[in-house]
Amino acid sequence: MAEENESVTIPPTRPLEWRPLADALGLVPGPVADAVRAGHVPGARVAPVEDELADTAEFCAAYGVAPELTANCVLVRGRGGGRDIHAAVLVLASDRADVNRAVKKHLGASRLSFARTEEAEELTGMTTGGITPIGLPAGWPILLDTAVAALSDVLIGGGGRTAKILVPGRDLAALPGAEVLALAL
Repeated sequence: MAEENESVTIPPTRPLEWRPLADALGLVPGPVADAVRAGHVPGARVAPVEDELADTAEFCAAYGVAPELTANCVLVRGRGGGRDIHAAVLVLASDRADVNRAVKKHLGASRLSFARTEEAEELTGMTTGGITPIGLPAGWPILLDTAVAALSDVLIGGGGRTAKILVPGRDLAALPGAEVLALAL
């Protein structure tokens, strides 16, 4: 029996089988594979996951992963300075992104909203529930919260609902268009 102040670790119900992402490009959609072939995220690893467990809460529970070691990627769209804006925002799954203030201000957007599912999938070539910053269209800003960039390894979507990527935060910060900012509420 655990003492009152001692934490009890619950083993995951499913194991994750990690492989170098560069050696398992068949697990990710084309845009992600193309980015890896171009030399992005060299330290990334990938593991297959079950589609019905791709959402963060279900994934963390089933695979025994702490939410503070995973990051969610949301796509935002808006207008600002007479132009259309699309961007990715990454914050830890245990946090919420300050989209209405920090992100909007940083992007110079007069209005900003979350991208619609159909639009996000069409523009990225990825599946909602697994969209990743790796392989996004050229010119899109990738805004990383400082806590995401600081992690030695962070779990993110694999571009679809059947893979997760484990990548050093510094590799995400080195992606084209990536900027590290305080984004969490």
